[in-house]
Amino acid sequence: MEQPNKPEKNEIATTRDGRDITRGFVDGLPLLPNTDTLLRLKSGGDLRIYQEVLRDEQVKACFEQRVRAVVSRPWEVRPGGEKRIDKQAALFIEEQIKKISFDSLTEKMLYGVFYGYAVAEAMWAVEGSQVVLDISRGGIRVRDRRRFAFAPDMSLRLKTSSNPLGEELPEKKFWHFATGSDHDDEPYGLGLAHWLYWPVFFKRSGVKFWLIFLEKFGMPTAVGKYPTGTPKPDQDKLLEALKAIQTDSAIIFPDGMTTELLEATRGGTADYTALYDRMDAAVARVTLGQTASTQGTPGRLGNDDLQADVRADIVKADADLVCMSLNATVVKWLCGWNFPGAALPQVWRVCEEPEDLNALSERDANLAKVGYRPTLKHIQDTYGGEWVEIQPSPPNPLPQVGGGSAPVPGEGAQFAESDIQFPDQVALDAAIEAIAPDMLQGQAVEALKPVLEMIAASADYAEVHEKLAEIFPTMNTQQIEETLARAMFVAEVWGRLNAEN
Repeated sequence: MEQPNKPEKNEIATTRDGRDITRGFVDGLPLLPNTDTLLRLKSGGDLRIYQEVLRDEQVKACFEQRVRAVVSRPWEVRPGGEKRIDKQAALFIEEQIKKISFDSLTEKMLYGVFYGYAVAEAMWAVEGSQVVLDISRGGIRVRDRRRFAFAPDMSLRLKTSSNPLGEELPEKKFWHFATGSDHDDEPYGLGLAHWLYWPVFFKRSGVKFWLIFLEKFGMPTAVGKYPTGTPKPDQDKLLEALKAIQTDSAIIFPDGMTTELLEATRGGTADYTALYDRMDAAVARVTLGQTASTQGTPGRLGNDDLQADVRADIVKADADLVCMSLNATVVKWLCGWNFPGAALPQVWRVCEEPEDLNALSERDANLAKVGYRPTLKHIQDTYGGEWVEIQPSPPNPLPQVGGGSAPVPGEGAQFAESDIQFPDQVALDAAIEAIAPDMLQGQAVEALKPVLEMIAASADYAEVHEKLAEIFPTMNTQQIEETLARAMFVAEVWGRLNAEN
């Protein structure tokens, strides 16, 4: 039986020893050249040409907007596990991050997105038994990337005046990352400046000709005439005098000669303003992925949604780039020295937009209508704060059909009746009581029987209120109405007789 092939553990497609045909023969060269063709063509690989690109006001505004969007997001440190040592490591990293200006550090490191790569140096100190960031020396200091290069083995090198070919650097000291390249064989990355160079170049060239245009057509051209046979030195003096009046718009010719201005026929709407705006739009698209945030009309349909979607995507990518590289270097080194064996904590920027609590509360209310209610833990996790469930008040007992206990004196709301007794009223009450006490009680119970049965069968007062409107029209109150009418007649006669007496 054949044995399976063993996996090859060695790196094959290396960039050293002349094996990378895209770089030519680099065996023996101490540093890898940058493969950015534009950078090598225009400045021999020097990043100063891209610094000039950043001087453009549109580039600066767009990139500043991109950086500020990342820095404005809050950051947090998440433990790598649930063990006690994992949480201790997370608290330690959080304390270290709080001591440095993390927003300023993030802002400087994000310029690696513009140039292609960024380099920072961690300043270490020892406090007791722990290795910490030396706050007195800045904690983490972002260095000028032009001072660094990469060796054929992809290791970082420091170029100095005494050793321009690069010095070897100690391990666990420099934090760097590269971005923008479409493969891992380019340690220098490929920044936004590579794509912003030509829009800025065309824009500046257009502005130069635009200014000349404005000068020519904004002011008349100075014309000088000299007699035939004037010596050349005198002609030069005349031309210098005219140039002192205007720049690049003066001419001289012999007296008696004529000149004409030849102007190409122009059509359409193309002009310098259109070129300027087109290049600014190109800069915005390269930097922000869209133009709505810098050139769109605020509130116009489509602009706000487009800006929010694209910006959220770019902001999260930039924030993750800085945080992931920080976690893989500085955070890893600190935990390895101080908390060996702990799961590595993670530093992240919170880029997710907070949920709309009003919409969530409406959703929970709709779920309650169909029979579901959230748990106390869900409410605390979603809305925050501390919550206590409201205990419902016990419902008042509904009256029972056929009797029930009489109200206890002194309980509940009582009518403020006077203790004064009028003889006539006492006599009238006694007469009515003697005539039909049992009859009135029986007729009232019979008339109210459907209402009392409905109340007894109802679950709450809301249901009682809904059914009352249906029952009242069907109640049989004829007998009690006749009895009450007779009683009122007796009372009226009794009153008249006593009034005459």
